[in-house]
Amino acid sequence: QVQLVESGGGLVQAGGSLRLSCVVSGNAFSIRTMGWYRQAPGKQRESVATIGSGGTTAYADSAKGRFTISRDNAKNTAYLQMNSLKPEDTAVYYCNALITYAGTYWGQGTQVTVSS
Repeated sequence: QVQLVESGGGLVQAGGSLRLSCVVSGNAFSIRTMGWYRQAPGKQRESVATIGSGGTTAYADSAKGRFTISRDNAKNTAYLQMNSLKPEDTAVYYCNALITYAGTYWGQGTQVTVSS
């Protein structure tokens, strides 16, 4: 029933920006934590940024100072603003949500490609 849908990925030049969105639909009683993860070919999936229900954020070292995670609780939506993108940011970006009384859910991912 619960579904996460990401959008906003694409191709961008190094130094450019993208904004990713993640919309949660279905029986989401309470979204406790939302996060963005990424996985590059041949690499492990890694956490990029997370945000709690009260707005507390955490970032991977690689994202600090460049990426900003935010959420709109009324819209059940999380965002990831990515600035100063680098080729090493190229990956499939996945949205994750921890939902009370439901569990942990993942989106299908959106491709971000940063050219040099």
